[in-house]
Amino acid sequence: MTLNPNLYRLTVLHSQLDDAERREVRRRGADPFRLLRLKTLKLAVKERLAALTLRPALRPALAR
Repeated sequence: MTLNPNLYRLTVLHSQLDDAERREVRRRGADPFRLLRLKTLKLAVKERLAALTLRPALRPALAR
């Protein structure tokens, strides 16, 4: 099985967003709006990953 390039790219992006979120939380005077933006982006990437990894039999049900 080969890894889908989009799946790999999104996995790397999710990891980068997770690292950036951790750094922002540890930073003194963390920006709550930056944290919110990072969390929103991370959730969007996670949803895309979930959509790519669903079994093909389940995909048509989501298209309705």
